Amino acid sequence: MKKTSIGGQGVLEGVMMRSETYTALSVRLEDGSIKTKRTKNKVHRHKWMGWPIIRGCVNLVDMLRLGVGVINDSATMYDSTTAEEPSKFDKFVAKKTGKDSSEVMMGLAVVLAVLLSVVLFMFLPMLARNLVERFWNPGDVVLCLIEGLIRITIFLLYMVLVTLQKDVRRVFMYHGAEHKTISCYENELPLTVENARTQKRLHPRCGTSFMLIVMIIAILVHALLSPLNVKLFTGELVFWQKLVQKLFEIAFRLVLIPPIAGISYEVLKLAARYDNWFTKALRWPGMQLQYLTTREPDDDMLEIAILSFEMALNEKSREEIIALRKSFEHKAGSPDGECPADADAPAEEAPAPEQTAPEVPLEETAAPEEGTDGETQQA
Repeated sequence: MKKTSIGGQGVLEGVMMRSETYTALSVRLEDGSIKTKRTKNKVHRHKWMGWPIIRGCVNLVDMLRLGVGVINDSATMYDSTTAEEPSKFDKFVAKKTGKDSSEVMMGLAVVLAVLLSVVLFMFLPMLARNLVERFWNPGDVVLCLIEGLIRITIFLLYMVLVTLQKDVRRVFMYHGAEHKTISCYENELPLTVENARTQKRLHPRCGTSFMLIVMIIAILVHALLSPLNVKLFTGELVFWQKLVQKLFEIAFRLVLIPPIAGISYEVLKLAARYDNWFTKALRWPGMQLQYLTTREPDDDMLEIAILSFEMALNEKSREEIIALRKSFEHKAGSPDGECPADADAPAEEAPAPEQTAPEVPLEETAAPEEGTDGETQQA
């Protein structure tokens, strides 16, 4: 099996793929046509950004920045066909900020999403822990485990609820198309819709697995560091003392996020690199969670994912997969040739014509800022 560091993300009616060389985005428009965008990545100048643990923190920040950017880009590309006169609000925002109103609204949405994440996955579990502690105090280690289990439960409930939205389900279908395309490449099959369709929609390097690993590692780290929990006040506390103590506990957890993310990233890479009973056990929880965050894609979605994947490759790799596909088509068309993808087809039936990603005009841009060192993360 071929190993690759290419990762991606499902977006609004499209797929983003990112390699060491390019970040590519393809979006299906309402009229059925495809719009694309490719950005050349820049490599970090500092070698220490590629060190173990630290590279996980760098990738987390870069993944969040890139994820928000491609979601905004996909929405802009999808709506570009319906040009409308800017409203008074749009003009006011553009005048005051010097930016497009959609960019400003996206920034506000990110801030609100971060605040919501802090409330859901940090404040609420802490509040639940405090309620448990009032009636039962088994010690800091057990309380940390209880808090962590509550956090994971809230996360799972959140994932179930978001899947009820139609638009989110379509993004999850594109997420499945992204996984299938990468698996097709890693299994050294020509990148065609027919071949990608046969692949599994789960992938060990998925960002969903990373999020779950982060939560599990956080439980262990908080439990191990529970003896270091500092009580700023003693005795019967008044309201403002309780508030200060809770803010201190939240700050302590925020400080631990970078090292937890770094450790989780190394665990994810380890689990994806090897295939034995231990790494399979590490992968299992995240792989099961992907049944929520991925859906079976249709052929049009696979076509989009394949196009983005090919655009993300460097020129040499792209030539190799094109040559492999041509060789595959030649064998399939030869009387004595055998097509691996159609090996199970009845002998009397002719194989269906293979579908490949279409040639689409490419919109290429320069990288606005530095990218990662190539160790990309799937969404």
